[in-house]
Amino acid sequence: MAINAEPGDWAQAEGATGAGRAPRLIAALFGGLSDPLGALARARAQLFLWMPVALGVGVGAYFSLGVEPGWSIYLTALTICAVSLTLWLRGAAWFRLPAALIALSALGLMLAGLRAHLVAAPVLQYRYYGPVSGRIVKIDRARSDLIRLTLDRVRIDRIPPAKTPARVRVTLHGDQSQFSPEPGTQVMLTANLSPPPPPAAPRGYDFRRTAWFDRLGAIGYTRAPVLRIAPPDPGDWAMAAHRARMRLSAAIQSRIAGQPGAVAAALMTGDRSGLSEATREAMRRSSLAHLIAISGLHMGMLAGFVFGLVRYGLALAGRPALIWPTKKLAAIAALIAASGYLWLAGPAVSTQRAWIMVSIMLLAVLADRRALSLRTVALAASLLLIWRPESLTEPGFQMSFAATTALIVALGPWTRTSRHLPRLLRPVLMLVATSLIAGAATAPIVAAQFHRLSEYGVLANLFAVPAMGLVIMPMGVLAALLAPLGLAGPALWAMGQGTAWILRVAEWVSGLEGSVLAIVQPGPWVIPSIALGALGGILTRGAGRSASVVLILLGGALWLRAGAERPALLIAPEAQQVGLMTSQGRALSKPGAGFISERWLAADGDEATLEEAAARPAFSGPRGARIAQFRRAPLTHLTGKSAKEVLPAICAKGGIVVISTGVETPTGPCDLWDAARLRETGAVAISAKGEVTTTAQIKGRRLWTRP
Repeated sequence: MAINAEPGDWAQAEGATGAGRAPRLIAALFGGLSDPLGALARARAQLFLWMPVALGVGVGAYFSLGVEPGWSIYLTALTICAVSLTLWLRGAAWFRLPAALIALSALGLMLAGLRAHLVAAPVLQYRYYGPVSGRIVKIDRARSDLIRLTLDRVRIDRIPPAKTPARVRVTLHGDQSQFSPEPGTQVMLTANLSPPPPPAAPRGYDFRRTAWFDRLGAIGYTRAPVLRIAPPDPGDWAMAAHRARMRLSAAIQSRIAGQPGAVAAALMTGDRSGLSEATREAMRRSSLAHLIAISGLHMGMLAGFVFGLVRYGLALAGRPALIWPTKKLAAIAALIAASGYLWLAGPAVSTQRAWIMVSIMLLAVLADRRALSLRTVALAASLLLIWRPESLTEPGFQMSFAATTALIVALGPWTRTSRHLPRLLRPVLMLVATSLIAGAATAPIVAAQFHRLSEYGVLANLFAVPAMGLVIMPMGVLAALLAPLGLAGPALWAMGQGTAWILRVAEWVSGLEGSVLAIVQPGPWVIPSIALGALGGILTRGAGRSASVVLILLGGALWLRAGAERPALLIAPEAQQVGLMTSQGRALSKPGAGFISERWLAADGDEATLEEAAARPAFSGPRGARIAQFRRAPLTHLTGKSAKEVLPAICAKGGIVVISTGVETPTGPCDLWDAARLRETGAVAISAKGEVTTTAQIKGRRLWTRP
């Protein structure tokens, strides 16, 4: 409870005696309650810091709605915003902060709705097999290590242009070794396409929403060779950065062999297509995955190195350096370098977010303002929420600002504490402290989004992050400066040694026993409760901080309950899998349906493989007719060509029957979940008490969920 009181308040409380101690302690904890109007008036000075919080509340409200807002909701939000804005500007002093927060929340909801409609694009309505042509705009790898191409300017046979998706993503199966894709190339292929898939479970991750904001209207695969129609257009400036990125990536990987070269290319260019799934998994399990996604760490290290290089380089000029504004010149050079890095690394949200943060800090240096402060973070977060409101739902946005905010808050105590530490130990202790603080701040988000935590993540970052700052990023900058002279070899060699070290650390840590702790999926209000509690603890005092602690504890309590509330029965959205909870964990009706099965087990906090889960004692019978018991009634999963033939006899026994094909008429007293019914409901979760929850009920009818 000590975080609820200011140091001076506690000092007075400790020095008090008997009767005077309790009142002073209560005043320290709940001082705002004695004069709430005065507290609100004083809090107006922190409105700027509350701005992204209020915008985020509005954006979150939009995404949590069960139906797409109509004009009446938007007009209501506009009216609330206008009235609140008037009260903010002209109302009583004590009401101006609440009015401003209400206005910003209404604005956040409207911005999110506007963005969702602005990015609207056609979505494929059915499965398609046939010719597809388009321009390559992105190259990456699927989890199966296969190359994926994202195409725009799409043409699909028999689908009119008005209903053709703006973008499609195709995974290349089979032998495609002769095809070396280049961004901007016009290609033709024969593909199996389908709409973006619904969630694997009613409360699971909804890829359809992500695809909607990426304007991705279909995904699929091809086993046939990809044919080139036309080479990249030299005048296509929209793809110039992408072509430069891929060529630079290829050049780096040609000089640094193997996965160290692929990691170096990912760090310097943002091209992760060379990374194997084994490397990605090792980085994930060791909590080093953030190193291969260009974010604030990379942008900050690059800008910081350029800033220091230019500033200390100008200092060598001697007397003129006393006259020149070397600090501002260094900030300008760092801003140019960061902007070039943004152009090269591409339009990933994490890169854009990092650039905005670094640019604001460097502009603050140019304006003689403090570069690193909560105001800087608040401005960057507000700009991102205004520009791309959907960022709020992305793990990268959440983790980036959680870590940055926590580090800035801890900067003051560290500065005071570090003065009493041995000088030689300060860098090491600072690295340990930053790893612990950033890890603690992002741990709830990582656990909620990915359902696992790296138990030795702090250790891995302690060994790997120094290589980023001391070797890889500096050598990358030097290699770029020396490349025109043909002297980049030594710098690239040193960078390769740094990335090889990071890989060794990742493989070592990920191989330790118990390196990953499986975490059960929390409920929908857990992370918002913890996040608002943490922000309230930073931005408020007295009663506000006490309420913030309550919010954090409430979020933790809800999370602890999540394990007991996991669905007893799960049915996949296309009846390709059925999962029944047992005393040993969730048993699968078959070992297939890899992605869906993995999502179910991860959300359960279960580390079993698909084969282990399918072998658990629950289902029996032949492959096409798997039978179990659920709530003292039969549970049957029918698949294959003979499913319809055996359905009448199975359904006559009652219970729940899941069949992977459509059934025209009911065939008995069973609770039948066929392909047609599941197309309407999506994935199904049934509790131990028999309560049914479907994806359609949870996700509602939104722009991205409409068939």
